[in-house]
Amino acid sequence: MSLYMDGRYAEAEAEARAVAEARSVLRLDSYAPLALSVAALATCAQGRHAEALAAYDELLPVFGRTFGAEHPQTLKLRSDRAQTLVRLDRYAECEAECAAVARIADRGAGSLMPLTAGAARNGLIFALNKQGRHEEAEALARETLAAHPAPTRLTLVLRLGLTRALNGQGRHEEALAEAERAEALRRKTPDNLSRTETGAVELAFANALLGLGRTAEARTRAMAAHGACRAAFGPEHHRTIEARALLDRIDST
Repeated sequence: MSLYMDGRYAEAEAEARAVAEARSVLRLDSYAPLALSVAALATCAQGRHAEALAAYDELLPVFGRTFGAEHPQTLKLRSDRAQTLVRLDRYAECEAECAAVARIADRGAGSLMPLTAGAARNGLIFALNKQGRHEEAEALARETLAAHPAPTRLTLVLRLGLTRALNGQGRHEEALAEAERAEALRRKTPDNLSRTETGAVELAFANALLGLGRTAEARTRAMAAHGACRAAFGPEHHRTIEARALLDRIDST
């Protein structure tokens, strides 16, 4: 996990698989499936989204047997899997699964459940935005932000979801203000907690600036997003592709 948080995704994947292999001889071991879930996260971070989804599909019944259907680890795995679905344009499936995970986490006990519910709602917001349901995404983002007021990585991604919803409604001045809030929050967030959002703030700015007709500024931000995402995640990652598509759109105007 330290390698993953440090952005060393290939190394994290290899190390996690080595841990899982070393533990595979033990019966009813909980560390092997947890290690494989880290490998799936790292696989997704390298842009191999279909491969990550296949890994999650294999792990889901194992987590159910090992931890229980409503255990925080199982719910986190379901949330991570659902947010991989959205990378593969399976938005309705992501929406349904994130909503289900959030409902279970809401009624669960323990300190991890509110964060699990918030993470699932972040995936739901993303899926709603991708389906063009920006008003619903905005309402859910504001509601979830109100439930998580402390500045954390979750707050950062929720603000980015809100920015996307506002841009989707053509409310670009408001979106720009939210992007500025997200940027300020990112500066306060340790690198190891915000690294997975590399390029996301720049994309939020670029879309808002483009909507306001500030094309040159938008292109600068989009270029920064594309370069950062390509270096961090590789060319096949969904955010790298999104940044490239935005650059192409800007250049065609």
